[in-house]
Amino acid sequence: MMEDTIAAISTPLGEGGIAVIRISGDEAVAAADRIFFGKSKLADVASHTVHYGFVKDPRTLERVDEVLVTIMRAPRSFTTEDVVEISCHGGFVSVKKVLDLLIEQQVRLAEPGEFTKRAYLNGRIDLSQAEAVIDLIRAKSDRAHTVALKQSEGSLSKRIKQLRHALVELMAHIEVNIDYPEHDVEEMTNAFIKNKCSDAMAQIDELLNSARQGKILREGIVTAIVGKPNVGKSSLLNTLAQENRAIVTDIPGTTRDVIEEVVTVNGIPLKLLDTAGIRETSDIVEQIGVEKSKSALVEADLILLVFNGAETLEPEEVQLIEQLKDRQTIVIVNKSDLEQRIDMDVLRSHFPAERIVAMSLLAQQGITDLEKAIASIFFSGQVESNDLTYVSNVRHISLLKKSKAALEEAYTATEDFVPIDMVQIDIRNAWEYLAEIIGDSVGDSLIDQIFSQFCLGK
Repeated sequence: MMEDTIAAISTPLGEGGIAVIRISGDEAVAAADRIFFGKSKLADVASHTVHYGFVKDPRTLERVDEVLVTIMRAPRSFTTEDVVEISCHGGFVSVKKVLDLLIEQQVRLAEPGEFTKRAYLNGRIDLSQAEAVIDLIRAKSDRAHTVALKQSEGSLSKRIKQLRHALVELMAHIEVNIDYPEHDVEEMTNAFIKNKCSDAMAQIDELLNSARQGKILREGIVTAIVGKPNVGKSSLLNTLAQENRAIVTDIPGTTRDVIEEVVTVNGIPLKLLDTAGIRETSDIVEQIGVEKSKSALVEADLILLVFNGAETLEPEEVQLIEQLKDRQTIVIVNKSDLEQRIDMDVLRSHFPAERIVAMSLLAQQGITDLEKAIASIFFSGQVESNDLTYVSNVRHISLLKKSKAALEEAYTATEDFVPIDMVQIDIRNAWEYLAEIIGDSVGDSLIDQIFSQFCLGK
């Protein structure tokens, strides 16, 4: 498989200005040369140069497309192999024709993520950097993009390698004491092991503490907008999305289904669910919408509970307050520009003051206060930007927890004066769990599973 030359479309399918077809492998330049007709043969040109010409069917010399071809010779390429990128006109027909001609030149269609997989197998990046490429592609906000970019550049790998190096030094110290027991002072050795294990566990804790924020930046916060009909839920969605995504009218019950929209608020990605107004209704279609709204409440990480500040609380709203008082809820009192009739004492008795936000969606007031309230719940008041080594990958989190548990076993065993050759087993286990994060110790099946998540052409 690694000996094959592969090709795939690296840009999204559909109509567009250009489309890029990527080729990688020993025969990449030769295969492209057989269908490219320009001023020079690609075999003779320098690396990292761009060449204008035409793709033609080599059998009939019929022109297929006008293209630019970029040459990147090994090892100075993404895969460390010879890489050719053909930029042709975007569109289904032209791109397919060029790709079909390449496949006729004994080039194989790449599997999902195979280019990145080759970069990993050829040693250009480690496994955590490869997984960061997925996050980079799927980033839903500027901060998520920055975090993924830092990880793809090796910020997490560097931390893991430092941890593993410290554990290697610890294991080497233990080996010396095992080989030369006459020089060992047991109390000093146990104290040394405990100290090193404590340091390593503290560093793992620091990474794990970032996991919640990292997961949010990576996947977004599932946010349900709830309230009775006509309080401004759809207006809030439109305000946050900065477009008229939902229908807004004075007629109660306009929203009959759950409308989804991904937005970024103060650098935090939110997956907004605008729900049907929760109320008793005889309308069958609206009843279905209300049931969907209740289901969305169960799934949500964050709830934006919207009230009309110009009206008194109704029984359904009081029930919602009781139901949601112990959830991650921000109360939005809309229409703050009008005379207020809502009983604020009821809201304050159930929710902290910092989670009650006065807004006028019509006047676009209170949006900054809402952003601050969201940040206070999930990011202790602000989205951290200094230390961008966030752990967001579930696999990484699991392995870090296993590594810490193994170190805790070693620490406890040392306190119980278990022989140090037995203690070393736990330390080695911790070291190997960390190795799995960066791919130094991982099976082929896991590698295949990870790269199968990639899109074609990456």
